[in-house]
Amino acid sequence: MVDSKEAGARIKINKLLEEAGWRFFDDSAGQANIALEQAVKLAQKDIAALGKDFESAKNGFVDFLLLDEQGFPLVVLEAKREDKDPLDGKEQARKYASAAKARFVLLSNGNLHYFWDLARGNPEVIAKFPSQESLKHRREFKPDNKRLAAEKVEADYIALTQKPHFQDDPRYRDKATRARYLWAENLRILRPYQLRAVRALQEAAAAGNDRFLFEMATGTGKTLISAAVIKLFLRTGNAKRILFLVDRLELETQARKNLDCYLSNDFAAVIYKQNRDDWKKAEIVVSTVQSFTAQDKYKKLFAPTDFDLLIADESHRAIGGNSRAVFEYFIGYKLGLTATPKDYLKNIDPRRISQNDPRAWERRQLLDTYVTFGCKNSEPTFRFSLLDGVREGYLINPIVSDARTDITADLLSQKGYAVTTANVDGEENEETFFQRDFEKRFFSEKTNRVFCQVFMKNALADPLSGEIGKSIVFCVSQRHASKITQALNQEADRLWPGKYNSDFAVQVTSSIPDAQRFTLNFANNNLHGCTRFLENYKSSRTRVCVTVGMMTTGYDCQDILNLALMRPVFSPTDFIQIKGRGTRRHTFEYIDADGAKHRAEKEHFKFFDFFANCEYFEEKFDYDEILPLPIGRQGAGGGLGGAGTDEIEVFDPDSIKTFVETPVGLEGMKVDRKLFEKARAKLREDAELKSAVENEQWDRAVRIARDRYEDKPRLFLNLEKIRRSENLDRRITWREFLERAFGLIDAFKSKDAKLEEECEKFISIYKPDSKYVPHIKNYLKAYAANEYFRREINNRRFPRSFAGFTMAEYKALDSWREIIPEYVKDYVSVNQYME
Repeated sequence: MVDSKEAGARIKINKLLEEAGWRFFDDSAGQANIALEQAVKLAQKDIAALGKDFESAKNGFVDFLLLDEQGFPLVVLEAKREDKDPLDGKEQARKYASAAKARFVLLSNGNLHYFWDLARGNPEVIAKFPSQESLKHRREFKPDNKRLAAEKVEADYIALTQKPHFQDDPRYRDKATRARYLWAENLRILRPYQLRAVRALQEAAAAGNDRFLFEMATGTGKTLISAAVIKLFLRTGNAKRILFLVDRLELETQARKNLDCYLSNDFAAVIYKQNRDDWKKAEIVVSTVQSFTAQDKYKKLFAPTDFDLLIADESHRAIGGNSRAVFEYFIGYKLGLTATPKDYLKNIDPRRISQNDPRAWERRQLLDTYVTFGCKNSEPTFRFSLLDGVREGYLINPIVSDARTDITADLLSQKGYAVTTANVDGEENEETFFQRDFEKRFFSEKTNRVFCQVFMKNALADPLSGEIGKSIVFCVSQRHASKITQALNQEADRLWPGKYNSDFAVQVTSSIPDAQRFTLNFANNNLHGCTRFLENYKSSRTRVCVTVGMMTTGYDCQDILNLALMRPVFSPTDFIQIKGRGTRRHTFEYIDADGAKHRAEKEHFKFFDFFANCEYFEEKFDYDEILPLPIGRQGAGGGLGGAGTDEIEVFDPDSIKTFVETPVGLEGMKVDRKLFEKARAKLREDAELKSAVENEQWDRAVRIARDRYEDKPRLFLNLEKIRRSENLDRRITWREFLERAFGLIDAFKSKDAKLEEECEKFISIYKPDSKYVPHIKNYLKAYAANEYFRREINNRRFPRSFAGFTMAEYKALDSWREIIPEYVKDYVSVNQYME
């Protein structure tokens, strides 16, 4: 008789097979539980149909035999009861697969599943069963670590793909013209440390590893190294298709462009969202991780076996948190690239900082990255730091300038900056502000003005034209960026009348049309034309790009001479990436009217730190220079003056700034069951909103939707009304609403479906033993969805009156009791589950 544990496993396994597109018979009516009728004929004599009780099989019966398109055995599926570990059937399945000449094995108890390619490695946890089509791809993939390690990789490995006979060109054969020839032809020769990185991977593969991590400073050419690794895997047959994941939209295009430059003669690279119908034709698929994680798209559109090598650029961001579920979903080799060393937070004692401190969160992220890539003792496969790059002559160090004002110094202090303000009744109140409040609740125009004046006075100049060197300024918000841009342009007009036309500084943020093009033009030295300081000198007229976050990661502009942090930074990854915008070497060149050549090397760049960010990450940082800022609280008058309290705007988001009465008709007040359809039709007519959604510019799309449609007449649209209209048992986000409105998802998922997804992500990342899985699911769901349960657990108490999770289950969790709450705090938005 089939008990509940066996019946539960059977139902779940059948559903998984259906979802993967396999045809099979359920044996509940006594039919063969085998994937196609002809399997019985093809199966060898010791492979027979199971009967009703697959746990009682004694005579070598196989549970499921899945066939290829010609009807030959392809996969043996060994099924276990829900309370059994799927790995218990591993050796039994191996025997069956050998007899049936099937290369692949699936092990499952309905809750936990393993895929095992007998041609390589060990069983790996999967979230869903692979399809027949994806296994056809996998069958053509025959990995061999020895072949991978034996491939000869020399400095010209990429150049030979770009131009196979480049060494025969006379310009290359002549050492005097070789460097100029390589540059003119855009041929890439691997540097010694880049060769060492590839060879370190080969050595790790020879030792049996299939996960690798490169810890390399910004500006060391990680995409070029990735191209060498991609060629290595494709040439040696260790991969047939590769997924290259990035964490920013702008990096997607940049990565594809660079990979095309390096490898297009032999291999095709595509961006997934631009090739949704034919991505399988390419060897390299580039995507943002967000394109895959949205509504768990990766599970719906891909099989676990679709990619043989996954590369995650800036890995602890691209696969951080539950994005790691994407990474773990796919079976194959894994390579992570990071510019943020695990021990970057120098002198920071993790025992002395709060778990909510951004540095604590980032530290956990970094440590998780090293665990993900199997780095023993937290040692990466290969490491090349900024200091290594400086020592070997490939990178440069900054001159770090401490430039804090009296006000910002107080904002940074534990006591904060106290301001006396008057309310509407004339009563005086004292408010205290801290660094997080700057340009959010606390605004000082004079502080911003001083920032700009100090920057202009101390910035490094272009060594040939003498004007301010090309610079990037990082601000708190788009509003702040707008103020700083205006202040810089006013100061430039005062210092150099007629040289600029409000284009000395340009705001480059997501709210600015063509902002992405601005970044490219700035790098190509033609943003608003060329400089007026030196005729025929190719350097951008615009000298400063003012941004918030667009130019932090992967932006390549080698002639940057100044970086300014006019904002506090709380992420070491962001801090390192921002600093990395200036570390690349560059040669400034100019040919004058007489034909004389002028050259100057970039030897340093300046890093203005207005908010003691260096100290934040490294405690007592030794600044290269301390810039005196003539600013005091009393505003003495003359010169730069001071920022007195009368100069400060205090914004309390709870106070009423405007009062507008708008009559609301009956249509706007009642819960309209057709609200979603009306809203969808209206939103789809908005060309700008549609463009933002199609290009996955979600911050911009949400801002447009809220500015134009949230609680506005006619629709009176808001998320709570949509929730009620759709009869949802949880909250939704604006992004989720837009995805539904534009047809990117078919329906809003229920609370239970969302919680089940979170459980699947957790299991795919942490791969717990089978016996813990049911308890983990119940615990995670209770902790994420119930505020009372969560509060009690956080207070080290077990909830006394909670029906969904028992004390027995809690005790059975062992160490998972501590891991799950930390995971939820870091990666799960519990707000969506609140009533």
